[in-house]
Amino acid sequence: MQVQFTVNGRAASLDVPPNTLLVHALREHLQLTGTHVGCDTSQCGACTVHVNGRAVKSCAMLAVQAQGAEVTTIEGMAAPDGTMHPMQAAFKDCHGLQCGFCTPGMVMSAVDLCKQHPNASEGEIRELLEGNICRCTGYQNIVRAVQQGQKAMASA
Repeated sequence: MQVQFTVNGRAASLDVPPNTLLVHALREHLQLTGTHVGCDTSQCGACTVHVNGRAVKSCAMLAVQAQGAEVTTIEGMAAPDGTMHPMQAAFKDCHGLQCGFCTPGMVMSAVDLCKQHPNASEGEIRELLEGNICRCTGYQNIVRAVQQGQKAMASA
């Protein structure tokens, strides 16, 4: 099937089997490997991307469902000059990662979380990140990173 959508501001046209998941289209056809495959059952959140501005687990969405959509991956979050998105910078500054496998999906979810809930409390952040699993950290630095990113996004 022919699928056309915009990825990180660039037009993309793919010919994929109808059962191709968006995560596989991104990784295998567009070489955007920052989107990780963690579980293939939409439990871990490592594959989270933005579709039309909202966080979506790309392992639970067919590529054909992205027809005409605006898709943003972690590779599209930084500014063209390489300046990190405020949430990416916050994860770096607050040491909100260890192995880094969950980090791209966590950042993508955190950005959407902050857009939808700009004044989220610590408890709300913990609850709203429930669909993203980190197997390395105790989540404390992740929550601090989201809080810092939330402030930076609000002042931008």
